[in-house]
Amino acid sequence: MIRPLLALLALALATAAQAAEPLGPPGAPAAVFPRPDRPVAEIIAAQWALERDREKADEFGQVARLMRFTAGQTVADVGAGSGYYVTRLSPVVGPRGRVLAEDVMPLYLADLERRLRRAGLSNVTVVRGEPHDPRLVPASVDAAILVHMYHEITQPFGLLHNLAAAMKPGGRVGIVDADDIPSRHGTPPKLLRCELSAAGYRETGFSVLDGGVGYLAIFEAPAPDARPDPGAIRPCKDEATRAAPG
Repeated sequence: MIRPLLALLALALATAAQAAEPLGPPGAPAAVFPRPDRPVAEIIAAQWALERDREKADEFGQVARLMRFTAGQTVADVGAGSGYYVTRLSPVVGPRGRVLAEDVMPLYLADLERRLRRAGLSNVTVVRGEPHDPRLVPASVDAAILVHMYHEITQPFGLLHNLAAAMKPGGRVGIVDADDIPSRHGTPPKLLRCELSAAGYRETGFSVLDGGVGYLAIFEAPAPDARPDPGAIRPCKDEATRAAPG
């Protein structure tokens, strides 16, 4: 009996790891976009800080108020990691809303699915994306957040281009990050603004968050037909990023 049970367990684990799938069709391929002219940080953990410390700083509460999350919205957490935002977004958007928990790391996705099952959160969909494409349904998202992970995106221009196609008209994209260089897991605001602008996004708000949890920059995504042609995008140069020790 032991061998069949082990086989069933292995099959169950493999199924859990592969359960998350893309929601939308492929967007523009990574190869048509320029690479960022700056370092890209390595993905090293599913969360950037302990949840109890983030709760103490009211990180989610600050971001939720500034992003104006409300009941009935569809909100995408791009790079959802361990699910800190996902589990808190679920009751905010309510049963008529939807949370899209996207990530590219299979292990993170499997762990997140187990967490959601334990919590019984039925309005959350776990999505497997790609580094250049979140693979979300076109024109389906009211707001998206990218939390402490922008500096880890290997193809930011591709991801921003393909994310814009998933946003509803006037959709808001919030980026939370540290004011530091990518090799120290942050993004200088000036560099962030340059890259978002190059992808056709318009900044609508910027706030330094209380509690030492970084900043929130809010942008309006361009309409799909207003996105810059991938071949016309020019990478942004950041001299501070170049000069700083790694």
